[in-house]
Amino acid sequence: MKILIAHNRYQHRGGEDVMVEAETELLRSHGHELLIHERHNDDLASMPKMEAALQTFWSSNTVSDIQRECLAFAPDVIHVHNTFPLISPSLYWIASKLRIPVVQTLHNFRLVCPQAMLLRDGRICEDCVGKLPWRGVVHRCYRDSAAQSAVVAGMLIAHGAIGTWDDKVTRYIALNEFCRERFVRGGLPPERLRIKPNFVQAQRVPDWERRRGGLFVGRLSFEKGLEVLIRASELNANPSVQVIGDGPLKEKVLAAFGARYLGYQSADRVQALLHKALYLVAPSTCYETFGLAALEAFSCGTAVIASRHGGLGELVTDGVTGLLVKPGDAVDLAEKLAWADAHPDDMMRMGQAARLEYEKKYSSARNYRLLMEIYQEAIASLRQTGGTKGSSTQSTLQNRIG
Repeated sequence: MKILIAHNRYQHRGGEDVMVEAETELLRSHGHELLIHERHNDDLASMPKMEAALQTFWSSNTVSDIQRECLAFAPDVIHVHNTFPLISPSLYWIASKLRIPVVQTLHNFRLVCPQAMLLRDGRICEDCVGKLPWRGVVHRCYRDSAAQSAVVAGMLIAHGAIGTWDDKVTRYIALNEFCRERFVRGGLPPERLRIKPNFVQAQRVPDWERRRGGLFVGRLSFEKGLEVLIRASELNANPSVQVIGDGPLKEKVLAAFGARYLGYQSADRVQALLHKALYLVAPSTCYETFGLAALEAFSCGTAVIASRHGGLGELVTDGVTGLLVKPGDAVDLAEKLAWADAHPDDMMRMGQAARLEYEKKYSSARNYRLLMEIYQEAIASLRQTGGTKGSSTQSTLQNRIG
């Protein structure tokens, strides 16, 4: 199978970029021929604001580039991760014109929320889900800018009106049932939505001896629950959590955790520390679409103490693979952290259960099987509607372009 992968990279590399790289490598390891179409948000720094706004709606560069790449490469399927803002939804239209199936992974809530996290003023907000997103403009949800929020909301409304989301994407991938339900409520066609979770590659078999303490791993930002974790650590007489990461709350974290703030660490170092920890703490105040750090903990045989909502609330089974806490409740979190430190044997048993859950549901082998099923279903679906028959050829694509 020949796959064109499209992704608009972020200025600050995060979990979405990590998953795109991991999935790309997974496909390569199984012998697929890939072509990567990328834009990077660093390009925005040298771009006039009006041009950037227009590209968010429609990119003529994307149309010409994707058409040229498809003619030369003849992909069987186009797998899209992020089009915002520079690739734009114009990609879906040129793929439809060429009769090439499109699979879109929904890494965040952008299609139902201009801010993409269902979060406003530090609280969960679903005001725009299933409605016209004008509230996102009023509340300046995207980058605290009415103008930029209007661009995002306008793009969502315009492409909803012309049928982009209903007609031009062959299959959507939601990361779990929680996310799928939000997208269906937001108006995406349920018959085109499939569930495929994220995955990580386990580095080694865990050792559950001599484990102690906890880790936080991730961006040091409000939505990740850092301020809740800081308050919980102040309430806990013997806090044992170490913090790994960087972000806008770095100075607050450093003041609160001192030597237990380890700063940014390499992926290999994070893995090594997870293999020594009793638990990972993930106190996100936002709805995580999945929670990649929590899945990494599972692969290391490490239990997870997480917020009882969003993708984390679906990933972690309370009392089995970890502990769930009330989102934003520092007292509840402090109590659960103290209990975990006082009951290491129970936490290690939960870690063992987490590893079994990883092997059953979140391994790279299972993820690859699910991805192939979705690709094949997308290709078959387009054939049934009179689209591509078998692998696209250059001559066929030339006819379609003409």
